Amino acid sequence: MFASLAVFTLLALKACTVSAFPAYQSLAGLTREELDAAVASVNFVPPPPPPGPLSDQSAKLVNDAAHPYQPLQPGDQRGPCPALNTLASHGYLPRNGVATPVQLVTAVQEGFNLENSFARFLVYSTFLVNGNPITNLMSIGDKTSATGQDPPKPATVAGLDTHNNCEGDTSMTRADSFFGDNHSFNETRFQNLVKYSQKYGAGKYNYTVAAQLRKFLIEDSIQNNPQFTLVSPRLFTAFAESVFPINFFIDGRDTSGQLDLDVARSFFQNMTFPPDFFRRSGAVSNVGQDVVTNLMPNFKPGYNARGVNTFTVDPTSATLTQPCVRYYNFVNNNIKGLYPNPTGVLKQALNINLQYLYEATVAAGDNCTQVFPYGH
Repeated sequence: MFASLAVFTLLALKACTVSAFPAYQSLAGLTREELDAAVASVNFVPPPPPPGPLSDQSAKLVNDAAHPYQPLQPGDQRGPCPALNTLASHGYLPRNGVATPVQLVTAVQEGFNLENSFARFLVYSTFLVNGNPITNLMSIGDKTSATGQDPPKPATVAGLDTHNNCEGDTSMTRADSFFGDNHSFNETRFQNLVKYSQKYGAGKYNYTVAAQLRKFLIEDSIQNNPQFTLVSPRLFTAFAESVFPINFFIDGRDTSGQLDLDVARSFFQNMTFPPDFFRRSGAVSNVGQDVVTNLMPNFKPGYNARGVNTFTVDPTSATLTQPCVRYYNFVNNNIKGLYPNPTGVLKQALNINLQYLYEATVAAGDNCTQVFPYGH
């Protein structure tokens, strides 16, 4: 989505349905003094530091008596991420689908054994774009008043359904945003997963299938989506999500690396752990992604510039081998685009969360120079 300034603007100015104050009302048009007073009146929650790694990273039962599946209630939020949907349905996250970054990091570790630095990077990069930094809350689905009064526009606080940071084109089981619904389970997409699993994995989803399916999904979107884009940061999550089901949706007692398709449907569509499901043994991030990228060694980030089949390389986007460019562009372009001139508690909250994001990049081994868009 970050293929050009125009696309940055689409993210920053994403239209939202405006309802009664204070839920969605914009603070635009106020004087600086009025704006500072309005932001200060919101219930500011200073962001606490993220949790560290689990002390016990062994395989263990996670579909247990303390975390039973419960169906959605009216107003509950679910979105494009099957892992977060499942965690909310089992109470590892608040069941209404509105959570803090600390709750999100804790839940993905407890429920799936996601590696700590990877979990922190995913959570804080997503939260900074889609969450409310003042109230410290984010929806894992659509925009909701449960995250509190919005900061001033162009910030959107629109939840994980927002196209195209974590959610984005070429999803395995969700349609591209151009076609309407980018967050609900899509049976046609899932049948592609089934077909490729039968062709390359003897009916199971594995790393070989992941590579072939990822290649197909990219080619399919280029050919059918006139607004297709696959650039940073979505580029990174698209390739990582290809191996995520293998690393986290296989029972921790099973070391075959072969994901049963009924189990896959349990997560992708039904948003529930299979019965007697154990999380994997040992924390992990994106193991196996090299198998996917090796099938497309010459792929460069880009977008359809003039309709279908006009894929154009975007030289400004970070490639998969440029994590620091991803970090610099994300902070200097994406975050600054949403929060061009924050003050007071909003600036304080953004700086704290940006610090947590940077610490995650360091912990992941990326030797990036820290940037300070709002000063030290």
